[in-house]
Amino acid sequence: MRQSNSMTSVRKPVIVRKFSRDWCAGYATGSLGQNPAELEILDLSGKVLRIAWDEIKWVCFLRDLPAPDSANPERLLHKRFTVRPRTPGLWLRMTLTDGDELEGLAANDRSLIDGPGLLLTPPDTRSNTQRIYIPRSAIQTLEAVSLIGLASRKRIPRPDQPNLFAGDQENS
Repeated sequence: MRQSNSMTSVRKPVIVRKFSRDWCAGYATGSLGQNPAELEILDLSGKVLRIAWDEIKWVCFLRDLPAPDSANPERLLHKRFTVRPRTPGLWLRMTLTDGDELEGLAANDRSLIDGPGLLLTPPDTRSNTQRIYIPRSAIQTLEAVSLIGLASRKRIPRPDQPNLFAGDQENS
């Protein structure tokens, strides 16, 4: 029996929230956005679901899967930072195409420009959601709020360089 490459990789628990407010739980590969047409997840009953990217609002990577009858399976209680984040990254604020607003920290790398979507760390890292993947088609506006860097090192002041050729300056 032959398996596809996507079936052999490690799968992580996710909640896929659609713009229709419907959601499904399952397991997805860590490499989202590789297939430009659809997302492939393995649902809890063992069926492979394929969902078109233009239907997806976000994909939340979870610590553990919720009960099937949960109204807020992602447990995203805070969608905005209450204080300035301390973790290094690019603090982003976005409005999604359905009008929902969300903030998160993204890695300051080339995936911000080239990638098929954004992988964010949510404001509440203690919730069930560890990371949120938002396809580019779901983003209406995107604003970079701040660049959060590593703690700056104290610079040791350099002493002025001594004049090595003092005699030459006097003669000229």
